[in-house]
Amino acid sequence: MGITERLIEDVGLRRGVSRLTTDKIEKIVKAVLKGETGARLKAYAETCVRCGLCAEACHYAVSHPGDPSYTPAGKVHQTMGVLLKTGGRVDPDFIYGMAQLAYTECNLCRRCVHFCPIGIDTGYIMSTVRRICHKLGVTPQYIQDTAHSHSATFNQMWVKDDEWMDSLMWQEDEAREEFPGLRIPLDKEGADIYYSVIAPEPKFRTQLIYQAAAIMQMAGVDWTMPASPGWDNSDMCMFTGDFEMMGRLKRKHFESAQKLKVKRIVMGECGHAFRSVYDMGNRWVGWKMYPVPVIHAVEFYWELIQQGKIKLAKKFPGPVTIQDPCNIVRGRGLHEKLREVTQFLVDGEIIEMHPNREHNYCCCAGGGVINCGPPFKNVRVEGNTVKAEQLKATGVKTVITPCHNCHGGLHDIIHHHKLGMDLKFLSDIIYECMEKPEV
Repeated sequence: MGITERLIEDVGLRRGVSRLTTDKIEKIVKAVLKGETGARLKAYAETCVRCGLCAEACHYAVSHPGDPSYTPAGKVHQTMGVLLKTGGRVDPDFIYGMAQLAYTECNLCRRCVHFCPIGIDTGYIMSTVRRICHKLGVTPQYIQDTAHSHSATFNQMWVKDDEWMDSLMWQEDEAREEFPGLRIPLDKEGADIYYSVIAPEPKFRTQLIYQAAAIMQMAGVDWTMPASPGWDNSDMCMFTGDFEMMGRLKRKHFESAQKLKVKRIVMGECGHAFRSVYDMGNRWVGWKMYPVPVIHAVEFYWELIQQGKIKLAKKFPGPVTIQDPCNIVRGRGLHEKLREVTQFLVDGEIIEMHPNREHNYCCCAGGGVINCGPPFKNVRVEGNTVKAEQLKATGVKTVITPCHNCHGGLHDIIHHHKLGMDLKFLSDIIYECMEKPEV
C-alpha cells in the first residue's frame, strides 16, 4: 500500500495543487535541488542499498508491519526518489501525495539515522521535500495557518502584543498571593537569564509561566522576559519549509536577547523550538555561533540542582517513566541530565521504556505533524501504536515529558488506548515539591 491509497482530503493541499502545472513543478524542483542541495543529497540517493534496517527504526513502519511504504527508505522512494528520477517533471496529483507523506507520515525524528549502516539522514531528505512543497505552495492548512501567524505576529498563536503583556501580568499577580514579592521582570537589561517560551504557554498553559516564575523566585535567579515580539521561540516555519521566515524568527529572538544585554537564553520545555534555535535557524541566518548562549530547561534545572538552588519540601511519588524528546536527546544528548533531574525529584524507581534514551521512539507529534491538525490526527495516533505498547509495558501512572509536542502526542495516544497515565513537565514536579514561603 502506497501513499496514493491513503490520501486524506485537506483544503490547504487541495488548493495548493490546483494552482500547479507540470512545468511549474519541474522549474521549482530543479531550482531547489540545484540551489539548495549538493553532494549530501546526491550521496544519500546513490548509496542507499535498500537493506531494510531502517524499517525497525520508524514508529510508523513498526506500527504498520508488513507495509514497506511506511519505512524511511520507502518514504524516500515515493518522494525524493521520484523527483530525482524524473528531474522534477511530475503532475500535481503526485505533489499532493508527496506533501501528505512528507508532512504527516514523517516526524523528522532521525531515529532511522541510528539504524542505517551508512548514516543516511532521512530527516534531511524529507525536510528538503517539505522545502519543495513550500516553494510550490502546497502545505496542510492547519500548519500553514500557524506559519502565517509567525509571519504576522512573530508567534504561532496570533497572540497580540497586549495579550502577551496581560498574560504575564496576570500570572505575576496570581503568583504573588503564594510568593510575596515575586515579579516577572520585563525588559530588564543585563539580567543573567532571558527566559523564553512557546506561544501555547500564554495561550493555553499559563500555569507553566507561573511555575517558571516561582522556580526563579525561590532559586534567586536574576532573570527577565521580553515585553515585545521575539519572545516566542517556537518555529513551525522550520517544518513547513519556509526557511526564510524561520531565519527571521531566529534573528528576532536573538536580537531581542541582545537588546537586553542578557548573559544567556534559557528556553522552556520544548524540543522543536530548541532545535530551531541551536541547530537550524541560526545556520540559515548565517551565524557561525549563536550571538547569545542558549540552554534548554533540562540543562537549567540540572544546573540549579547542582548549585543547591532548588530545595525540596517533599519528593514526587514514584515510580515514573521518562519520555526522551527527540530534539533534546537524539539532537542534543541531554538524556543523562534529564535522568539526574528526575532522580533528584522523585521518590521511587524510574521504570525505563525500552528502548530508551537516544533510541527511544518519537511521540509522533513532533516535526510539525501535530500542527497539521484534525484531518491527520488518526494518522499519527495509529502510526504510533508501538509507543502505546512502550508506555503500557512500564506499568506506571506518571510520564515525565519535558516537551510540549510530546505532551500533545502522548496525550492523544494515552487517551486513544485508555492507558490512564498522567503527563508531567519537570516544572510541574519542581513547583509541586519545592519549598515555598509560609504566607
